[in-house]
Amino acid sequence: MRKNVVAGNWKMNTTLPEGLALAKGLDEALKGKTVNCDVVIGTPFTHLASVAAAIDTTKIGVAAENCADHDKGAYTGEVSAAMLASTGAKYVILGHSERRAYYHETAEILKTKVNLALANGLTPIFCIGEVLEEREAGKHFEVVEEQIKSSLFELSTEDFGKLILAYEPVWAIGTGKTATADQAQEIHAYIRKVVAGKYGQAVADDCSILYGGSCNASNAEELFSKADVDGGLIGGASLSVDKFLPIIEAF
Repeated sequence: MRKNVVAGNWKMNTTLPEGLALAKGLDEALKGKTVNCDVVIGTPFTHLASVAAAIDTTKIGVAAENCADHDKGAYTGEVSAAMLASTGAKYVILGHSERRAYYHETAEILKTKVNLALANGLTPIFCIGEVLEEREAGKHFEVVEEQIKSSLFELSTEDFGKLILAYEPVWAIGTGKTATADQAQEIHAYIRKVVAGKYGQAVADDCSILYGGSCNASNAEELFSKADVDGGLIGGASLSVDKFLPIIEAF
């Protein structure tokens, strides 16, 4: 059975003291609670080791927000997958639309990053999704299929089975717009069909596909009720325990 996952992506927010307080606050809020999903928080690089040491990582997984496309060497300012793993992080967010748009990360770069993450024991949360123009042109299915195929379809069945996918309609990230639950279900089902075509139905059925894009306490329950929506990749709402906790509890 595939896992339900609620993952927070803090992006470039919080100083180290602020991030530690947020992580500890979430850790405290989850104490004694039974939750029906895996909980993950994606923090800036500077926070990873401190956050991983400060919380119960059997209850909250720690994710990096990116990794380098080289394993080591003269790449000033970059952070390798091996470095991330050494902090206690267990996940890494890859292919986020902001990385694709602002830092021009290509399918080939992302393919390399996924391989390095897997080689270092990290679980990639791999992001896919279309921009508004592509949605309005009816190309959203074509776009997500190409993003999956071009970066992931050279993986072995075993390695593909270690991934989490996150569908993000780029037009809904931070805009307050949200894909309707039916729109989310439609494209998540399509993504699962694409995976099944390559790796078989059993692998597709086991693949967690998260929804990202202005998911919040008021719409999470409806989104998560859909058969092919296995959780959320949460941006702004993950920066507050009071806003993030109800999304976790939506399961």
